[in-house]
Amino acid sequence: MHRPALSIVIPCYNEADTLPLLHQRVSAAARAAVGDDHEIVLINDGSRDDSWAIMQYLATTDPRLVAINLSRNHGHQLALTAGLDLCSGEQILIIDADLQDPPELLGELRATMARENADVVYAVRRKRAGETLFKKATAAAFYRLLDRLTDTPIPLDTGDFRLMSRRALDALLSLPEQARFIRGMVAWIGFRQVPFPYDRAERHAGETNYPLPKMLRLAFDAVTGFSTAPLRFASHASVALAGLALLLLFYIAWGYFEGNPVQGWTSTMLVVTVLSAVQMFVLGMIGEYLGRLYIESKRRPLYLVADIAGTVHRRATLGFQAEGTRIPAHEIAREENA
Repeated sequence: MHRPALSIVIPCYNEADTLPLLHQRVSAAARAAVGDDHEIVLINDGSRDDSWAIMQYLATTDPRLVAINLSRNHGHQLALTAGLDLCSGEQILIIDADLQDPPELLGELRATMARENADVVYAVRRKRAGETLFKKATAAAFYRLLDRLTDTPIPLDTGDFRLMSRRALDALLSLPEQARFIRGMVAWIGFRQVPFPYDRAERHAGETNYPLPKMLRLAFDAVTGFSTAPLRFASHASVALAGLALLLLFYIAWGYFEGNPVQGWTSTMLVVTVLSAVQMFVLGMIGEYLGRLYIESKRRPLYLVADIAGTVHRRATLGFQAEGTRIPAHEIAREENA
């Protein structure tokens, strides 16, 4: 099996307006870094626009490009997992399709990896152009809360934009869990990892594919995937509430002996409400963790490949790739000309 020097993995969802410029800039950066010894892996994550048709066309014009069409929308992290599972390069660049992360930084990322003898070079955002104050504030709060809660140190202000060695990627691919938070999983595998500060640009076209509900889901995946702190909250809350109950007992006893017994239902209802809220929160967290165990026990593949345009040198290990999914480039060209 031929193993190119570099693989560039790009998950895509409704990126039809960006794909031509993305291909142009990524190809130029790859050629400047390693010449023709590279592959570009585009993953279509169930796009509703013309993204897949454009990917197929690009595969006919560039033999170093492979386009993977998933059977449905699996979500960004699983689409990225599919690309990482099927790429074959010695070094792997992860980048989003919106061009907020400049592909022209590839040369500097490779130089940093060589200079530091690192297995992972992760990009740290100094500035976030084109993002609202709310987005910046919530992102900063999320990374710092995650740092406090998780047992694995996860670098602050980082996304999935990074360069990895093959051995680091192979270690990452040995982790089969369904609820994936890639940047946290990369931090967990260890090896030598170094930061690379950069300024993030504005999105080239379209709207973000990570609205608030998806961001909250990703945050929840991150916390529950790398920390049991929410479960430990039950024991901490029980100690605190036991102390509060003891104080209330002393207060009631003091009022009784002073001839001023506590009357009314307000204090009783307050205690009942607080206890009920804590119990429901704890039950909800236990249910969330049990739900994840239930999903993991099914052992379903992480992704399903419907079609492939171009040449893939690896077989799926974490997902399912049916026989006959590959569409040779010459067949695509014949269909385009028909």
